[in-house]
Amino acid sequence: MDNTINITIIDREGNQKIYEAPTDMNLNLMDFCRAVDLPVKGECGGMAMCATCQIYVESSHQLPEQSDAELDMLDQAFFVESNSRLGCQLQLNEQLEGLVVRLAPESE
Repeated sequence: MDNTINITIIDREGNQKIYEAPTDMNLNLMDFCRAVDLPVKGECGGMAMCATCQIYVESSHQLPEQSDAELDMLDQAFFVESNSRLGCQLQLNEQLEGLVVRLAPESE
């Protein structure tokens, strides 16, 4: 199917699944995770004002530069690693084909 990419998501129990994600619906990774019923809260609705959609990028994709808001939020978040990103800040597009991410632990 056109306008889709394959993304591998590793859940908090270590289970790995390849998902076919649409690139023509203006979704970000947080929205997509929620749409496929993964336990991603996204409490702020994608405004980079919480870190409840934090993921770890496990593949070597060239990603868009982090915004100041994303960096500030990650600076205050729990379980941050060098490959941490906020899922709400990663728009699904063709450049993310083959992306591999792992859900960060919940902070509660």
